[in-house]
Formats: sequence, structure tokens, C-alpha cells
Amino acid sequence: MKRLLRLTRYFISFILFLSSIGIYFTNRLMYMRKKEDQFILEREKEAGRLDPIEYESLPKKEVLVPSPFGYDLKMVIIEPYETNRYIIIAHGVTENKMNSIKYMNLFLKRGFNAVIYDHRRHGESGGKTTSFGHYEKFDLKTIVDWLKEEKGANILLGIHGESMGAATMLLYAGMLEDGADFYIADCPFSDFKELLTYQLKSEMKLPPKLILPVADLFLRMRQKYSIKNVSPISFIENIQKPILFIHSKKDDFILPSMSQDLYERKIGPKKLYLATNGVHAQSLNENPDDYEKSIDEFLSEFVYPDHQQFNH
Repeated sequence: MKRLLRLTRYFISFILFLSSIGIYFTNRLMYMRKKEDQFILEREKEAGRLDPIEYESLPKKEVLVPSPFGYDLKMVIIEPYETNRYIIIAHGVTENKMNSIKYMNLFLKRGFNAVIYDHRRHGESGGKTTSFGHYEKFDLKTIVDWLKEEKGANILLGIHGESMGAATMLLYAGMLEDGADFYIADCPFSDFKELLTYQLKSEMKLPPKLILPVADLFLRMRQKYSIKNVSPISFIENIQKPILFIHSKKDDFILPSMSQDLYERKIGPKKLYLATNGVHAQSLNENPDDYEKSIDEFLSEFVYPDHQQFNH
């Protein structure tokens, strides 16, 4: 009897131990600490990437678009031109739409109108949890659908994503619909499980083979999706439209090999630009001329086959 009680105590302790791991790690994912909106605003202003006066002078409209998951997505449509060219910018995790302005400006210079928006649980959008692209891909489809309904199905549409925004964009295009004319994926991860494995080993010095199955079980119970569902490389072959992959060679948060793997797996029109300087999500900030050059070459080769001039 004593042995049975002891085994029962061990079993209960083990279950509690696994449960604490599952709850801790799913909390880390679902409620990843975001940067303060004011911090992002001040950072972008101080770095010269956001001119508040210039931004305020742009003709634009703020819109709340209902997500299929019961909250509102906050977006801003910026339309300085009478044109059918539009770019949607999807920001990275912990950021908000103000971080998208530097990318927006690149495309405004090239004669595009733009849409910037906040992912669920970020900025001014609703939603209680982050899912690293799983639910976000449906929200992106909602933004695309709204834009095409408002401006017509024949618009020339590009989507630019940074980090989680890039993974979200690839999941949208590979799993839901290849709904844009071109995509720019800046520092995406290729597979969420692989990314978490790398980060558990390198940053937390914990065994992924113990942690990830437990975390995945709790994620499926709490959020109704699996880590395995968040795998852009599993669906990249479904994307027929052109993709420009961008990644910094010095990125140690999401390794540049992930973009290289995505590039290799992608069928059809594609380009890869590996930036010399900068760490994660710093390719534009640290290599502005080469970044713009890579976009122009990509647009000239795949988006404008007649090599029409851009509005610089």
C-alpha cells in the first residue's frame, strides 16, 4: 500500500510538473510581451524612419475591419495616388503598424498606395492571444478581401511582411489563397517547431524534445492549433506568384538559413537577397540602398515585365 501511495504521489508530481511546463510555455507564446506603442513611435521618430508631419499630411483613412474571430482589426489605408497599385504591410511580433511605415515609404516612392494594420493583440487591434501566423493568416485574408472589395479585384497587389508578418503572409498565400500579385518576405521563419527548437537550445538551454511535445499538447487544448500547423515551408510550393526573400546574414534570432530553405523550396519566380549588415529585422535599417535595389530588381523582373519606370 505504501509503495502504491508513493507511486501515486510521484505520478501526480510528474503530471503537475508537465502541466506547469505546458502552461508556462504556452503563456510565453500566447502572451508574448509586446513593445509599448509609445516606445515604437518614439524609436521610429528618433531613428528618422517616421516623420510625424509628413505622415499626418498623407491622404489616409482609418478603418476597423471585423476579424472572423470576433474582434476588430485596425488598419490605415494611405492613398496619395490615383492608381490601382497597393501594398499591404504586415508587421512582426511585439511591434505595431507604426513599424510598417518605413516599408510603406519605400512603396509610396514607387507609386503605390498602402495599407498598414495591427495584428491581433497588437497596437489598436483586438484579440487576446498571439498565434505566430496561425490565426493571423485569416486576419490578413480579411484585410485583402476588404481592399479588393473596396478598390476592385483587378488591383495590382503586393504584400510585404516582416518576421512573424512574413510567416503570416506565406501561410496566407500557401494555405488560404495566393491572393496577391507578389510577396516580399523579410526574415520569415520557415517552420515554427524548428524555430522553437533552435531558441530553446540556444537561448534557454532547455531540451526541446521534452518541452515541445508538452507545450504543443497544451497549445492544442488552449488555442485549438498545433505548433506543427505553423510551417510556411510545408506550404510554400502552393505559392505560384513571385516572392522576394530578404534576410540579414547576421540574424541570430531567426537564422538566414530559414529564408534560404524557403527560397530553395519555392517553385517559380523568386529572388533572394541576403543583407550584409544588421541583426533580426534590421536589413532595411542597416542596408537601405541595397534593400531598395533588391526591391527594384524584383519588381522589374517579375512584377513589371515591360520594365516600366517607378515613381521615385
